[in-house]
Amino acid sequence: MGRIMAIDYGQKRAGIAVTDELQLIPNALASLHVTEVMPFLKKYLSEEKVDVMVIGEPRTMNNTPSEAERFIGPFIHTLKKTFPGLRIERFDERFTSRMAFQTMIDAGLGKKARQDKAIVDRISAVLILQSYLDARSIAQNRKKPDS
Repeated sequence: MGRIMAIDYGQKRAGIAVTDELQLIPNALASLHVTEVMPFLKKYLSEEKVDVMVIGEPRTMNNTPSEAERFIGPFIHTLKKTFPGLRIERFDERFTSRMAFQTMIDAGLGKKARQDKAIVDRISAVLILQSYLDARSIAQNRKKPDS
């Protein structure tokens, strides 16, 4: 079984998270400038098996694509060309940045650390991945027949 990777892709940076091989526990992996993402993924995917890549899907409150989608669409197109066999899924990422910031406050990070956008990006990627895993688990439990 391969890992599941999540990417919180933005205009300047991308946060990346990945599960363990059992696809149970999400961990922050990296926060990179967008120009570094493809070289990083090429190296990582040559060394590790990834079954699914989950890309955050930013939506507005009325469920329409947000402005950030204009950066993400071309990135996904490049991903599909570079890794044609890789399964790519989108997952709603609304509120992940706000939740990441709150997580930092709850963890006791100081004001200076909370201003580090790289930390927010990594936490956001973990939140996207955890939400994806939770939704997948719920869907799988619904498919199981009652005992």
